[in-house]
Amino acid sequence: MTVLRNVEADLSRFRMRIFVASIVVFICFLLLGSRLLYLQVYRHTDLSEQAENNRTSIVPVVPNRGLILDRNGIVLATNYSAYTLEVTPSRIANLDKTIDELAQVVDIQPRDKRRFKKLLEESRSFESLPVRTRLTDEEVARFAAQSWRFPGVDIKARLFRSYPWGELASHVIGYIGRVNQAEKAVIEDWPEEKQANYRGTEYIGKLGIEQSYEDQLHGTTGVEQVETSAAGRAMRRLASNPATPGNTVVMSIDIKLQKLIEDLYGDRRGALVAIDPKTGEVLAFVSKPTFDPNLFVDGIDSENWQALNESEDKPLLNRALRGTYPPGSTYKPFMALAALETGKRRPEQTIMDPGFFMFGGHRFRDDKEGGHGAVDMYKSIVASCDTYYYILANDLGVDTIHEHMQRLGFGELTGIDILGESRGLLPSTAWKRKAYHKPEQQKWYAGETISLGIGQGYNNFTVLQIAQALSTLANNGVKMKPHLVREVVDIATHKPTETVHQTLGQLAAKPENIAIIRRALVGVNREGTSAAAFRGAPYTSGGKTGTAQVITIAQGAKYSAAHLDERHRDHALFMAYAPAEDPKIAVAMVVENVGFGAQNAAPIARRAFDYWLMGLYPSEEDMAAVKQGKATTPIGKQRSAAEAAWPPPGGPVAAASAPLAALPPSAAIAAAAVPASAVTTVATARVAASAASAARRP
Repeated sequence: MTVLRNVEADLSRFRMRIFVASIVVFICFLLLGSRLLYLQVYRHTDLSEQAENNRTSIVPVVPNRGLILDRNGIVLATNYSAYTLEVTPSRIANLDKTIDELAQVVDIQPRDKRRFKKLLEESRSFESLPVRTRLTDEEVARFAAQSWRFPGVDIKARLFRSYPWGELASHVIGYIGRVNQAEKAVIEDWPEEKQANYRGTEYIGKLGIEQSYEDQLHGTTGVEQVETSAAGRAMRRLASNPATPGNTVVMSIDIKLQKLIEDLYGDRRGALVAIDPKTGEVLAFVSKPTFDPNLFVDGIDSENWQALNESEDKPLLNRALRGTYPPGSTYKPFMALAALETGKRRPEQTIMDPGFFMFGGHRFRDDKEGGHGAVDMYKSIVASCDTYYYILANDLGVDTIHEHMQRLGFGELTGIDILGESRGLLPSTAWKRKAYHKPEQQKWYAGETISLGIGQGYNNFTVLQIAQALSTLANNGVKMKPHLVREVVDIATHKPTETVHQTLGQLAAKPENIAIIRRALVGVNREGTSAAAFRGAPYTSGGKTGTAQVITIAQGAKYSAAHLDERHRDHALFMAYAPAEDPKIAVAMVVENVGFGAQNAAPIARRAFDYWLMGLYPSEEDMAAVKQGKATTPIGKQRSAAEAAWPPPGGPVAAASAPLAALPPSAAIAAAAVPASAVTTVATARVAASAASAARRP
């Protein structure tokens, strides 16, 4: 039986299928079209930006850090470029194995590994960290040939900070180091604009001028737009906005004076501050022992850190800024001024000194057995009579002493332009009530006042405070704010911004009373305790010696340095200014645990004055004797400072370097934009500046 097909029905079903398929295709095209419209129109800007970001990368360009110069234009801190071998921990599966394999290609010492691990603990895993710095060209070539074996390891060219003079003036110059987590947290709280300026920055000032003038030295970060491959490697630079180097900071210190003083201290511990009384400019800022700031630039290794941090000599302590000492007899002229101002003493009024002062059954001894006899104010300062000031302190009382000494700046921050200054301790009844908890400890006892008169007891001040107080007297009562930076030279305009010499006020003291004290200070250096050190000086100076006890000597016992531990021996102090008629320099200093100030401190000040006022440098024989406390008056023939070797033989650069010369700091700033391995003298700074200028000429 034959079955006939229904053609019409088949055509109807076929047409229906075609229609449904067309609807499906139309819907698909509609969806594709709408998606295309969404991506091309509504998401165009966003996706275009993403595509561009996949093709390009914005890289911050870290600026050259600004130079630091001394007052004569000598470069104290500069930059140089070098290659580093850097590892990104997040891109490496087995870090220790990779470093061991790298050590077969590039010399990696155990100290490098320890330093890397320390950096790893302080950083995030996605950061690039140096495992070796200052690679030689040969090491760079060796690694480049085998770089395919080490994904996550790269050679980078970086700028490094350099301190050409090593340990010289290290506490005041300071150093830079890698930004740690605590500093990163602080940076996150900065305004957005300032944060943006630190993108890509891995190093920041940690101490001294490097820290306090960070904003000036850092510069302005630039940006580069770089085309990258699929693997993320830079192919070519598309656009750039160059970085602006940091400004040049010109310090007020004279680095040759600084070195002379540091050399004269030798291996002894102590501090010295020299100030121009009329301006407040700090001419020398010495803390001994010193340290090499270059150790910190790459991240200090554990051995050097342990040696510095655990040393009994505390080389990292800035003794001039943070160290506090009993002022000893250097306190007496200021006590005498308070006596004149309060009317408790007249200059001609005398006391009889039997060699001691009895109070409350306690015998306060004078340093001269048998006493000084009849003592007026002039003799009390020139001969340094303790008994005179025991009695005076008792007559004044602790709170009156506090009131007058506070006006001079004792127990107060001087406001110097580096961070970390210590306030010291100027005692009063109110201070003691706050300092102690038990009622019997809070009470001020009259016997505690007596030793304050000779700069002992609770008195503890910085050498900087003593220097400022003396400068105020030398400047006829005008108190100047001490500062270490003389000017900041703008890198773009080459125009210096000079530091304003800030007057902090006029001391509330009668000019005639200040004149009485200054006359007595001149007497100290002419006929008193420091006369031997200043014998034959072609200028007149005023000064005061001091010796401060470190431990209390029992009643009836005699002080014997030979029977005491070296660190329990007395400190030697001295303060002085010159010329007496028109002071241009004032110095305060301490030499720790060496005994009498006249023998161990005053001779250093004499040589500093000879250099600053007369341009004279001590003989080698004299310098050797002063280091050992065996010279007062200069020994041998003094040399012209211009003839003295600079830098000294065996110093950081050859003795044949250019002599000291004055160079406007603006001429040195060109060197800041030219990475150099050894820009250390004015002459080399001038050469670098000339080369940079020539390179820009058509």
